Amino acid sequence: MKIALIGYGKMGKIIETMAMERGHEIVYRATSTDFDWKTNPDISKNWDCAIEFTNPEAVVNNLKHLIQLGIPTVCGSTGWNHALSEIHDWIKIHDGTFITASNFSVGVNLFFALNRKLAQMMNAQPDYTVQLEEIHHTEKKDAPSGTAITTAEGIIQEMDRLEAWQLGAENLPENTLSIQALRLPQVPGTHTVTYNSPIDRIVLSHEAHNRSGFALGAILSAEFIHQKKGIFTIEEVLNIKND
Repeated sequence: MKIALIGYGKMGKIIETMAMERGHEIVYRATSTDFDWKTNPDISKNWDCAIEFTNPEAVVNNLKHLIQLGIPTVCGSTGWNHALSEIHDWIKIHDGTFITASNFSVGVNLFFALNRKLAQMMNAQPDYTVQLEEIHHTEKKDAPSGTAITTAEGIIQEMDRLEAWQLGAENLPENTLSIQALRLPQVPGTHTVTYNSPIDRIVLSHEAHNRSGFALGAILSAEFIHQKKGIFTIEEVLNIKND
């Protein structure tokens, strides 16, 4: 495939290397601020797919431009959930092709599935309280992370005694899941779900050693949506069942 990279920071460069190793060609590179398709309307004529990894400030406009150009798009940016329904409507209007995920890592998506299954089992165990913690490097702008939000939503979906999540534990309502978000220098991204009871503790955790897993998942997603139409999920790409 001929792939455009919208977002050419650390993640974009890793995606570039891995995509080329898999036989793809990178035909366009832009940072989060210099993707300006209006100045060159023919910019995308040879793109098979775009992979967008920028930031919450740039992502929505980038996605609208890409979808309007008819480019199948993989979006790994986080912190823009408030606009997701707007983008889905935009895709339907323009008959587009799109996939987004809070995290494209294969391991993280297995973690999501295990998290939902464990929460389903713990729903019948009222002696256990649950907490969620995420740790990221200080450069990460959004808090909690998209991965933490997806994890929290999976727990809430399966546990009758929880209805919402809250950043921090101060003045926490009884039916609310606490998310602790820590930003520390030089740390791997880590997400930990802890169930505590008076007699024991159960911990489910995922730690990312590097960014390669995220990059591979994004490339696999680009390969999956190639020559398709519609809105897809990372679970479909990885064939992860949600039953």
